[in-house]
Amino acid sequence: MESLAAIWGFLGGYILPFIIVLSLIVFVHEMGHYLAGRWCGIRILTFSLGFGPELIGFNDRHGTRWKISAIPLGGYVKFFGDEDASSKPDMTAMEQMSERERGQSFHGAKLWKRAVAVAAGPFANFVLAICIFATMFFIFGKPVTDPVVADVKAGSAAQSADIRPGDTIVSLDGEPVATFADIQRYVAVRPGIEIAVGLKRDAETLVIPVTPRATEVEDRFGNKMEIGVFGIMTDQESGNSRIVTLGPAAALKEGVVQCWHIVTGTFDYLANLVTGRMKADQLGGPVRVAQASGEMASLGFVALLQLAAVLSVSVGLLNLMPVPVLDGGHLVFYAVEAIRGKPVGETTQEVAFKIGLAMVLSLMVFATWNDIARLLS
Repeated sequence: MESLAAIWGFLGGYILPFIIVLSLIVFVHEMGHYLAGRWCGIRILTFSLGFGPELIGFNDRHGTRWKISAIPLGGYVKFFGDEDASSKPDMTAMEQMSERERGQSFHGAKLWKRAVAVAAGPFANFVLAICIFATMFFIFGKPVTDPVVADVKAGSAAQSADIRPGDTIVSLDGEPVATFADIQRYVAVRPGIEIAVGLKRDAETLVIPVTPRATEVEDRFGNKMEIGVFGIMTDQESGNSRIVTLGPAAALKEGVVQCWHIVTGTFDYLANLVTGRMKADQLGGPVRVAQASGEMASLGFVALLQLAAVLSVSVGLLNLMPVPVLDGGHLVFYAVEAIRGKPVGETTQEVAFKIGLAMVLSLMVFATWNDIARLLS
């Protein structure tokens, strides 16, 4: 009985939230492709949530097969003229098509239509994230804490730079700072990089160079990560912590800003990987996403929804990477086609797709290995 209870707890606590979050993100992504394709007059053969054998499905009046498949780790939209889910052209089928059928096929469509249909998937992911963030800000308001230093940790980078309690940080590398969260977000992805800190001390304005130190931190669930820190703290009184009520327009703007922070933070992290300032063990795969889904689900529906927004941005960015088999790879091919005046050769595309698939699978294996190593540790 205890074993059954443990299995049920694992399924309900981790797997179910993971499937819900991932299915939402994938559905929105593929719906972006579907709606853009329909708008461009391209026939859609299949809309699949998941990969592998079909579990359940139906055909709509436009001839599209809508289905849920057995492996809930993604999905795809198969356009008329595609050979497979990666949207590789079926050259044999294309040669046998009539002129009317070619006009309804993906690969027979005008270049701009193909680009729109491909880009719409990642774009839909960004829209989903913005809508979730904007809704949260509109309903719950925006937590704000002023960038006032209440305490400085002994032996920290801030103490070495002579930052003192009572200082108000007004800029970082010339960029204005409005809240204490702005400091945390900017500093976290810059370990070992000197930052020009503008601050007000009494009636004086100073600019002090501070180099954040790479520090391992632990969240409430025991997950560890290495980030850059100054070693400064604030509190409710010093920072005048409060909730700011936002109207629809302001909430939407904050949703866009939050989405942008995730995008820039991702690129900052990747840059730090290349320079060796941050470790690659922070990259997570399906196991980590499932774990995070379970953790957020334990905090409530709102936390799980916020995780979905963050992951939606990540999925959008990942798909825009210029790797064949991903949306970004297709867009690169279309850019080359626009310059050359003709499509990239079939053999070149086939080789590129194989290389791209190998790259994606390698990344998945590496991320999954990180997940397993993190769990074992």
